[in-house]
Amino acid sequence: MNQHLLFLQRFMKSPKNVGSVAPSSRFLAKKMVNQVDWDEVKAAAELGSGTGPITRYIQSNVNPNANVFLFETDPVMRKKLRMHYPRFTCHANATRLVHTIHQKNIIHLDCIFSGLPFFNFERELRDTLVDQIVHALKPGGMFIAFQYSLQMKKQLSEHFIIEDIKYVPLNMPPAFVYVCRKK
Repeated sequence: MNQHLLFLQRFMKSPKNVGSVAPSSRFLAKKMVNQVDWDEVKAAAELGSGTGPITRYIQSNVNPNANVFLFETDPVMRKKLRMHYPRFTCHANATRLVHTIHQKNIIHLDCIFSGLPFFNFERELRDTLVDQIVHALKPGGMFIAFQYSLQMKKQLSEHFIIEDIKYVPLNMPPAFVYVCRKK
């Protein structure tokens, strides 16, 4: 099934969790993935992997020996991710990020990418996810997330140094990429 059709179908079923009617564009995916020095990455995660447009660029850049954890709540999309990215591990619940990486004997991640629609979530869930991200990242580790507004800027600045916010107009809808480093 076409990834755009699948994404729209899953959005119609659960708009608060999927967060958009279309998957991320290649322009957005490249803008996010190009923020990382891939020679330094031994362990990474992607939260809200969806149909894998960002995952595709992670795969083409990451060292083959690196550990990559994908998190996607939607079971249909998660099954497709497992099929297309067999060397990455797929998990359902990003609120268990720290526990999941520790089970694989990974203490900290070098970078985390996120396509999670944070502002669609209740405050408690947002706080839990941000806390998991902060505790999973190594000191100085990178957190790169896209959002459709700047509403998360204040909460992210409490935990990260926001190095840049990049606007990506060639995405549906247009998005902001937060480039953050753990304090």
